[in-house]
Parts: sequence; structure tokens; C-alpha cells
Amino acid sequence: MSHPRILVLYAHPAPHRSRINRRLADAARSLDGVLLHDLYETYPDFFIDVAREQALAAQAELLVFLHPLRWYSMPALLKEWVDSVLVPGWAYGPDATALKGKGYLLAATTGSPLASYREGEPNGRPFADFLPPFEQTAARCGMQWLAPHILHGANSASDAQVEAHVAAFRARLAQFLQSPANETTRHGS
Repeated sequence: MSHPRILVLYAHPAPHRSRINRRLADAARSLDGVLLHDLYETYPDFFIDVAREQALAAQAELLVFLHPLRWYSMPALLKEWVDSVLVPGWAYGPDATALKGKGYLLAATTGSPLASYREGEPNGRPFADFLPPFEQTAARCGMQWLAPHILHGANSASDAQVEAHVAAFRARLAQFLQSPANETTRHGS
């Protein structure tokens, strides 16, 4: 295979302190057909090589956005990547086809447990209420939004929970790689 089918955009601002995202990144890296792209390692100065990033994204069938959720959003460098790389005329607009039909998979961790995402709890609303910016990014670019792979309560997750989460992530990527090319939507649920 000349190009990886899966591009994992790994964005953890402090990977040395990561307990789970780093292991998810290692699991992805272990698969043939996956390119793990560590944005904080590649762009410590936040100066994104737009042409390079667009070429990487255009070659993949599935883009995985792997990161901890920070204040209900993505880390700053990944936001810079989105703002710089996903531009009109390339990522969206009448003649933009670079990402059309590709899969968009959010693989993220939260520090808070799922139970805290409801009315009367610290996060005040269901977790799904925080997903529209990610979903709309996929939709605007003509991508297929796939069911997210989320681990809530990452700060207090047991070793067994972490192992199961990492194994499920790896299996999901492996399943995608075993499917015929361009069958992204089969892996959405």
C-alpha cells in the first residue's frame, strides 16, 4: 500500500503526562496502514505546513482526531490545524472535494465521568451537546461523521478500563483496515 488508509492526528499538549491518549497513539501506530501524526511533536512552534498537511489528509480514507478534550473542545494546536488546513476551496465549498466521503472519527478522553454530563451536575448538560462543533466540521467538509470513541473519567479510569478502551480502539481501526477501500460509513456505529 503506497499511502496509509488512516491518518491519526494526535494532539496532546503534554504527552509525557498522558496516561491514555499516549497508549491509544501507540495502538494506532502498531497497525500497518495507519500514519500516526503527532502534531505537537511536528509543530512545537504552531507553524503548520499547510501543503504537507493537506497532502496527508487527502491521501487517507479515515481521519482520526485523537486528543484529550480541553474545555469542551480540542487542544489549541489541533484547532490551529483545523483553521489552517481545512480552508475554503480545498476542504469545503462548491468545488472542494479533497475530504468528501472520508471518515471523521473523534477519539477523545474527558477528565470528568459520564455522569457529570447532565443537568444539575458540573458539566450541566449531556455530553452529546458538546459534539456539534466536531460533527459540523465533518459535515461542512463532506466527511462521514463516525460514532466517537470516548473514554470518560480518564483521570480515574482503572487499568482494566484503560486496557479495554485501548483494545477497542485498536480493533476499530483494524476493522476499518480490513474492509475494502472507501467503505467508510460501514464503521460508523
